[in-house]
Amino acid sequence: MTQSPDIENLVGNTDPEFTHILSCVFGIRDHESRTYLTLLDCPGSTVEELANTLDRDRSNVNRSLSTLREKGLVDRERRLLDPGGYVYQYTAVDLPTAKTMLHEALDEWAEAVHDSIDGFGD
Repeated sequence: MTQSPDIENLVGNTDPEFTHILSCVFGIRDHESRTYLTLLDCPGSTVEELANTLDRDRSNVNRSLSTLREKGLVDRERRLLDPGGYVYQYTAVDLPTAKTMLHEALDEWAEAVHDSIDGFGD
């Protein structure tokens, strides 16, 4: 699991926002979390559509999507255009899947921390 420097803020927070949990656990930035949440509401969006919705530059949206794909949070599908060429459409993994991924990542982290505690002084 990749950890963000903000993990300390998550551990002591009893009521964190979902975007902050995504950011901390997956080691992504808040704008990438917002991109994921936007895709939940707008599946099959293109980079251009996301850039307009998020009011961000297309290149920044592309980088966010690449990161989200690496983390397994977004899928990409190529759609052929009638006049020729193609466009990529992006869809977020469903929320139950993302929640399972979050739980698994946190469980792995907690187990590693417990192992470190248990191994201290050996």
